[in-house]
Amino acid sequence: MCGRFVDPNLRGTDFEISQTRLHPFPRRYNIKPTQDVLVITTDAPEGEMARWWLVPSWHKGDLRDWKATTFNARIEDAASKPTFRGSWRNGRCLIPAGGYYEWTGERGHKQPHFISGAGNEDVLWFAGLVSRWNGMLTCTIVTRPANASVADIHTRMPVILNADERDAWLAGSDDPEIGASAQLRHHPVARFGAASDGPALIEPVVA
Repeated sequence: MCGRFVDPNLRGTDFEISQTRLHPFPRRYNIKPTQDVLVITTDAPEGEMARWWLVPSWHKGDLRDWKATTFNARIEDAASKPTFRGSWRNGRCLIPAGGYYEWTGERGHKQPHFISGAGNEDVLWFAGLVSRWNGMLTCTIVTRPANASVADIHTRMPVILNADERDAWLAGSDDPEIGASAQLRHHPVARFGAASDGPALIEPVVA
């Protein structure tokens, strides 16, 4: 799963100006589900903001009535699940990130780890799905079984796309192995709370 991530550093990329316009507040290092995040779609290639917790377009009732946990979607079954299948067909997106967190250990003593790209690129491009509900754009991060670069930390990982895979994803790829070759690195970081933020969160510590 992916339940916390870091805003991307988009300076020097094609999305720098768009991020400044859409997301003018300081870079966040502890993004939580239900917060707004930057998404890239074919309809909005310059980017737009979406609430990170997908609500399907067919949901009736208030936002608080949607109880399902939908900030992640499994690539293995998203195409067939009623919650996600409409977005799978017509709601592909990319969600840029500067890295994400996973935890190891026992409840009450969990150790957070920061996970980032193993190469020179600062931005990770998560495969995502969007759904517009009552005029609100919502999104989810698609996940897959972890590859060898992070399997010692968690059994799952976001679907992280290279340049060719990003185009294929947005075009509707059904390849279950998309994102499998992403190379990541990780290190332990200091334990932090739900309200914590700032660049110190991603600094390595000795476990």
